[in-house]
Amino acid sequence: MSQADRDFILVYGDAFVDFIAKDQTNTEFVKYLGGATINVAAGISRIGAPSALITITGDDETSEFVRNEIANEGVNMDYAIFDATKRVSGVYVHLTENCERVFKDYMDETPDLQVTAAQLDEKAFKRASVLNVCSGTMFHETALETTRRAVELAKDNGVIVAIDANIRPLRWPSEDICRETISSFFEDADILKLTDDELFFLTETTTIEDGLAVLNDLLIPIVLVTVGKNGAYAVLNGEVIHVPVEKVVPVDTTGAGDAFMSGVLRYVHYNSLPTTPAELTKCVAFGNELGARAATKPGALTALPHYDEIKHLL
Repeated sequence: MSQADRDFILVYGDAFVDFIAKDQTNTEFVKYLGGATINVAAGISRIGAPSALITITGDDETSEFVRNEIANEGVNMDYAIFDATKRVSGVYVHLTENCERVFKDYMDETPDLQVTAAQLDEKAFKRASVLNVCSGTMFHETALETTRRAVELAKDNGVIVAIDANIRPLRWPSEDICRETISSFFEDADILKLTDDELFFLTETTTIEDGLAVLNDLLIPIVLVTVGKNGAYAVLNGEVIHVPVEKVVPVDTTGAGDAFMSGVLRYVHYNSLPTTPAELTKCVAFGNELGARAATKPGALTALPHYDEIKHLL
């Protein structure tokens, strides 16, 4: 059954400001609205699907910048939280010689001010088709509790649960805690999205085949593993499909994974979960195309495609 009778795709996570290097010298930076969940919520809206965001912001200039930018993207903020003392986090993003992004230095003045589980409004979950969360909501104790509650509310209300690993090692106290925490959500995932490096890290393997074999035992309905210029591997109930992507000349890959996820979630909102290899291939190919387009432009959110650019693909 299609989820399109629901009002929006619901995204939970921290707002961020990305300070992205202008070039590979990593000496000058430009400020952008960022954070994986922000990028996904905005990316969904840009390509013609409704999205809503649960996050927390404060009364400072940066928070106002964040709220204005999100509003300009058309994302529903009815269920976001305002706390005057909250300060939005930031990260400096360096570029390698191959235009890959490296997250170097995080800034967070108010790490303990998070959306609490009690602040989640069940109305949002009754209206949602999909809930999307990532590990950026899992390394902090309060945020972890909120993430678990959000997944519980999603399950209670027939909402599809999408987990995007999106691992940032610098934010975790140890690799073991990171691995164990993220993996604890797999049993509730309808969609699990990882990069190949994240697959190797979480499964403690060194090949796609071995990593997917470990995940196969967990019976996750759909697993998506992005492999950059080589597209993605998609797994439907244990069947592995490789979905290639058209080669592009990358400028900055910062938002590529978020664009990919936006495309996948848009497909699921309007078509529900793919149930055949053909449906899954179509879904992932659309995500691949969006990710490739995002990699050809600098920035994260600024690089995400708009509806007019991709409507011919729908």
